[in-house]
Amino acid sequence: MNIIVNLIVYLVVFGLIWWLVSMLPLPAPVAQIVRVLFLVLLILIILSAVGILPGGYLPPIRL
Repeated sequence: MNIIVNLIVYLVVFGLIWWLVSMLPLPAPVAQIVRVLFLVLLILIILSAVGILPGGYLPPIRL
């Protein structure tokens, strides 16, 4: 249950950061690079939460 709460919190924070960065007036090539980096980070978050990758990437959140 704690893992699910951590995943939800991380995805909400990730979504807010993605939304804020998408509002920046970046040139097209830079925006594509940023989008790819965010997708890689999202994949790492999901794989760490599922347990495929070691969880060292995601520090536990204590609520």
